Amino acid sequence: METSSTTSNSILGTGAPNHYFRFHLPHLHLASVFGDDWFSLKAEAFARFFGTPVFLVAQTVVVTIWIALNVIGLTKFDVYPFILLNLAFSLQAAYAAPLILLAQTRQADRDKAHADADAQHREALAMASEQRQALAAQQNAQLLELLQQNTQLTTLVKELSQHIEALTVDMHGKVVQGDTKS
Repeated sequence: METSSTTSNSILGTGAPNHYFRFHLPHLHLASVFGDDWFSLKAEAFARFFGTPVFLVAQTVVVTIWIALNVIGLTKFDVYPFILLNLAFSLQAAYAAPLILLAQTRQADRDKAHADADAQHREALAMASEQRQALAAQQNAQLLELLQQNTQLTTLVKELSQHIEALTVDMHGKVVQGDTKS
């Protein structure tokens, strides 16, 4: 079985130094909102459950039944003004608010860290692009220089060919004249 650090290293591609997530590695400790122990995982799940429609509907149903049972008179454990119900809401708020604030704070820290890592990645991409452009400009300059050298060589070959042709015509003329004198 793979350990979590091995898993995160394989996911983040630490073996590849040019991998996109290399800028996120310093922020791995922010990956889990509350930590990785049992209580932390349950606290995170509880904080996430507070904002779901299931929670809101379930709470509304429970409160409606609570009030209906006490108003109708089937039970009298919390008669009007429903002090026990208010106490339950206060207790829920006392635990929910810190969990939600903690989750928001840690999420904000994680978002900032990822934004910083993304900014570093964009800067690295910009630097790599500039380096590629500089290399392309250098290669273009080299190509122009090679093209000029090729043009000079072609001109030199043309001049030498013309000299060879002139010498060949001259030699041919002398050879033909020598043959006619004999």
